[in-house]
Amino acid sequence: MKPLIAPSMLSANFCRLAEDIQMVNESEADFFHLDIMDGVFVQNLSFGLPIVKAIHSMAEKPLDVHLMIVEPQRYISDFKAAGAGMLTVHWEASTHLHRTIHQIKNEDMLAGVALNPHTPVAGLEDIIQDLDLVLIMSVNPGFGGQKFIERSLHRIESLREMILRNKANTLIEADGGIDQDTAGLVVKAGADILVAGNAVFKSPNPLETISLLKNTK
Repeated sequence: MKPLIAPSMLSANFCRLAEDIQMVNESEADFFHLDIMDGVFVQNLSFGLPIVKAIHSMAEKPLDVHLMIVEPQRYISDFKAAGAGMLTVHWEASTHLHRTIHQIKNEDMLAGVALNPHTPVAGLEDIIQDLDLVLIMSVNPGFGGQKFIERSLHRIESLREMILRNKANTLIEADGGIDQDTAGLVVKAGADILVAGNAVFKSPNPLETISLLKNTK
């Protein structure tokens, strides 16, 4: 089965955002990946609800929204209204994770949990059957263009074993340093969804790059 591809709009050219949205629409990508950063949970600011709404107004594919923010439970309804189809919160930012996951599901969105590189995968054992996806950060969150952390492959393998052991239907998403060199390794380890930012938007031919990622074996 081919991996699902989610180009990260954080790497898009915001001077010609409409063109980049249309490129993703025309590509073999499956989702738009939107990173929301608050300057508190991570040391960076990205974009907020108005940009999410603007992308949604043009997007022909679902919005995969990744909240890198504190107290994500306060904004679940807002991101649903802005057009999110999938909403992922960080384990490290969610004091009452089970409650937050079900808040997301009650808004008719797919619910995901993201793990920073230092966070043990084993902590998801008791909630894995409630999750639609788990996002493994293969770089430290906050900035694009970082080098892939090789230990992430073992974390993806461990997560895949957990999903099978619990007979869950959870998808595994990998984000950070994903390109044509690392995509095959990540898919072989068990990832279902590849998030790619610079690899797509810095490419001389983004459509071709998305196609190559889509056909990773």
